[in-house]
Amino acid sequence: MSTAEHGTGMATLDSDLRVQAGNDDFFRCFAGSSAELCGRNLFELLRPSSPAVLREHFLRLHDGRRSRFSERVVGHRSSGHPFSGVLTATAVQGSSDGLSAIVVLVKPDNHTPDVEPGTQRRLLLSPLEARILEGVATGASTIQMASNLYLSRQGVEYHVGSMLRKMKARNRAALISRAYAAGMLTVGTWPARVVSDFVK
Repeated sequence: MSTAEHGTGMATLDSDLRVQAGNDDFFRCFAGSSAELCGRNLFELLRPSSPAVLREHFLRLHDGRRSRFSERVVGHRSSGHPFSGVLTATAVQGSSDGLSAIVVLVKPDNHTPDVEPGTQRRLLLSPLEARILEGVATGASTIQMASNLYLSRQGVEYHVGSMLRKMKARNRAALISRAYAAGMLTVGTWPARVVSDFVK
């Protein structure tokens, strides 16, 4: 992936969080053109990992309770390949001291998961696998998960091993890292939950 693809995207939003304008890096982040993305609500471009957290941040900008915030997000490209990064939003005050616009910066992480584009979208977990992935994300041991889910230790290990193979991860830490990068786990909440889009 070229360096340009890791540039910081910048866009201006109106008070309803619709994209008004952006630089080339912003449109490249989301793999869309100006015509495709302008007029769309910012939340349409983000994975539904922690909309409540982001909405509260933007509400505080709108009400003048804060002037700036940064939050980790997972965005999705029109190609179906998600990316993780940091979104920073700054309120721009108008002449009447009211909110005139919001400027957002989107800085993608400088790494991409070692999976083929589109793999994350096709990967769906069973409800049981989702519960196990959530357990791994919270640091629960195999014995704890077996007890909570009424499974044998071997049953838990079987499902963990299956997800390691599906996500092409070498260990549990890598599995959780890949799951976050794919937008499978909620961001900004604890304990993390598997996003319903990824459950069969």
